[in-house]
Amino acid sequence: MNDSRPLVLIVDDNATNIDLLVNTLQTDYRLGIAKSGPKALEYVGKQKPDLVLLDIMMPDMDGFEVCERMKADPDTAPIPIIFITAMTETVNKTKGFELGAVDYITKPFHAAEVKARIRTHLSLEDMRQQLKNQNVILEDQVAQKTAEIRQILNASIRSMALMVEIRDPYTAGHQQRVAELACAIAEKMGLPTSAIDGIRIAGILHDVGKIRIPVAILSRAGQLLDAEYEMLKIHPQVSFEIIKDIPFPWPVAQMVLQHHERLDGSGYPQGLKEDEILKEAKILAVADVMEANSSFRPYRPARGIETAMEKLLAQKGIRYDAEAVEACLALFNDKSFRFDANGGSIRQFF
Repeated sequence: MNDSRPLVLIVDDNATNIDLLVNTLQTDYRLGIAKSGPKALEYVGKQKPDLVLLDIMMPDMDGFEVCERMKADPDTAPIPIIFITAMTETVNKTKGFELGAVDYITKPFHAAEVKARIRTHLSLEDMRQQLKNQNVILEDQVAQKTAEIRQILNASIRSMALMVEIRDPYTAGHQQRVAELACAIAEKMGLPTSAIDGIRIAGILHDVGKIRIPVAILSRAGQLLDAEYEMLKIHPQVSFEIIKDIPFPWPVAQMVLQHHERLDGSGYPQGLKEDEILKEAKILAVADVMEANSSFRPYRPARGIETAMEKLLAQKGIRYDAEAVEACLALFNDKSFRFDANGGSIRQFF
């Protein structure tokens, strides 16, 4: 028959003390006996008792050392230790608590006191374990819900980007390519992973405001008229209005709003300059210009990577952030990044 009673290890080199404790506890608990420190550590390592009653004054290895070694081992550290001793000096009790013991029982023993202290600490350990298990369950539930929310968010973001691509098939894949290049630039610049996640979302959504732009303007062959160009310039503001109330943990809406701002103030819609522009928006701007200049547009043929790189280099530190431009050029020069002609992008790191 399986004995589910808690297992208590008694560690003492005195046979009389062991007999007294066994007679007191044998009805309520399974008991283990160790008459030395090394034997106690061997028993604890194999049997993992629920609680240890540990004498302090023992030859070769005293109770303090046994306690210290148990607490240094992650497998035995959680086991509660109650010192049993004839010593009453405060300094000895303090040392025991500092080493990780939970209580003291002073000799000579009183059966009721011994039972009460053991019962109390076993109950506390049981509650601690229950709380730990509950926390694990809650963490798993939170992780599951977070994953579900992330899937919904990603699906929503992809759907919003797809709406623009359906209306503007000539630039299909542009937002995804800009997002991937912006992330590669940010990584090259040493930005943390959390910031790069925000840049990825901003890149995918940066042109969602073009849903307000007439298709005739988006797909027009030839240069835009001044009035048409002014109409096109509203898309960052529209993008901002669409996503500003989504509670992203990053300033995604501001990144999107500022992706056409330029260091010299010549950008739009706010004419921001230098440090007025978010670092993430500066990175997004470089990625956007690089992709747009190298790709086909209805009003001109594709210019290619080399031409796009030359144009970026010419405006480095003038219109575009110098560090972001250098990172972008390095990615293409060392061939650690390239655009996929089929619409996506491929990243290769060596």
